[in-house]
Amino acid sequence: MDTRTRLLNKLYFARRQKDIARYAKHARSIQENVLERLLKKAADTEYGRAHRFGETSTYEQFCTNVPVNTYEELKSYILRMREGESDVLWPGTVRWFAKSSGTTNDKSKFIPVSHDGLKRIHYLGGRDCVSCYLKANPASRMFKGKSLILGGSHAPNLNTPNSLVGDLSAILIENVPGAVNLTRIPEKKVALLEDFEEKRERIASVAATKDVTNISGVPSWMLSVLKCMLEKEGKQTIDEIWPNLEVFFHGGVAFTPYREQYKAIIRSPRMHYMETYNASEGFFGIQNDLSDAAMLLMIDYDVFYEFIPMSQFGQPDAQAVPLWEVEPGVNYAMLISTSCGLWRYQIGDTVRFTQTSPYKFVITGRTKHFINAFGEELIVDNAEKGLEQACIATGAQVKDYTAAPIFMDANAQCRHQWVIEFAKRPASIDEFASILDRSLQAINSDYEAKRHKNITLQPLQIVEAKPGLFDAWLSSKGKLGGQHKIPRLSNSRQYIDELLSMNE
Repeated sequence: MDTRTRLLNKLYFARRQKDIARYAKHARSIQENVLERLLKKAADTEYGRAHRFGETSTYEQFCTNVPVNTYEELKSYILRMREGESDVLWPGTVRWFAKSSGTTNDKSKFIPVSHDGLKRIHYLGGRDCVSCYLKANPASRMFKGKSLILGGSHAPNLNTPNSLVGDLSAILIENVPGAVNLTRIPEKKVALLEDFEEKRERIASVAATKDVTNISGVPSWMLSVLKCMLEKEGKQTIDEIWPNLEVFFHGGVAFTPYREQYKAIIRSPRMHYMETYNASEGFFGIQNDLSDAAMLLMIDYDVFYEFIPMSQFGQPDAQAVPLWEVEPGVNYAMLISTSCGLWRYQIGDTVRFTQTSPYKFVITGRTKHFINAFGEELIVDNAEKGLEQACIATGAQVKDYTAAPIFMDANAQCRHQWVIEFAKRPASIDEFASILDRSLQAINSDYEAKRHKNITLQPLQIVEAKPGLFDAWLSSKGKLGGQHKIPRLSNSRQYIDELLSMNE
């Protein structure tokens, strides 16, 4: 480390690295303490009184007194909070609401972001990203330069005074501690621009003049900014503009489809990529080992975790388990209880633990984003791995994609249909499709069984998207930029039919 990075590590991060090391042996007691703290603080809220928080002292009592919730169950409470009511789901008045971008449905979810949630979840996560990175890369010199943080925008919330709603990233930028602003670019008024195309142009112009050592954001949107900057500067690689760039803290979407595109424009052998799990609902995981794609579950924030095995998910008698009862290799739907007032809340993501001492996991998909039209149980994790194999074999690069079932075509045959926008097109789409199909069969035994002898499922079909299709689709919904994502897999044809219509 250089002198400045070493000093800041000693003053701000080294102690935290020791706290995180306790995760391996004390996970249960840490999580029990989190639950106790949350229940005690929220005991006098409307929700806390109705669900006997003051009388709840064990996890078993918590399960008995508090139901599992989706957004629909909490929606009426959240609306009243948006209208300015206090002490509803969490003590005090909540001024910030993150507009959820977990889907691209026209109907949005508004997630409360309390002062406690900002302080004891989201900003702890940001600090710990740096803590974990400095421990994993002792040679870091990241504080010798600037940080480029890419975010979304916000707007007034209803007619409630001093209350705003927007992308979580915009909320974080708006409230970021003053010291961070000394090293962060772009300036706040540019960072919070609503028009992504204008924002991209202005960031690219400003950033090219700075010595940027680290970048943070959603891979798809950050890649758009970097390519814009290369075009403006007439350069082939980012190394020519930022020779000291060393790490990209990324999250929001899977990095696999973008990895090769980043390698093509950032060629420095010192470059590192660290995945984070920072959602509108909370900050949950950090990749703490540069050689291991799994993320460390952050267990001492204001987040209490539970998990429902996906084999039971959606069934009336489905049983959630606390963190200390999860098993590696099982696909789980995640529930959270937080200091933002979300109680036993189904976040909509699925995870699989790779180890339990400490607890490390990978995101496997969404509870709603999968294809199981014929019993094939294809999840996003399968799709990402299959695409990776097809890209390796053909030299292709995927920019964006979505897939859905064709329930029965004109020949009474069923198959999966993929719409793929390539950053680098394979020589043969048919070959790419064949490799993807075989890879999915190797990864997923249920898919393999349904593909056996083409009896249930025919070979998958790929429709090549014209350049910019997915961005145009998001733009048509007012969702271009920020943390908005493409739904990768769906049992419904709603998304894919809209895309196909625009692709004609």
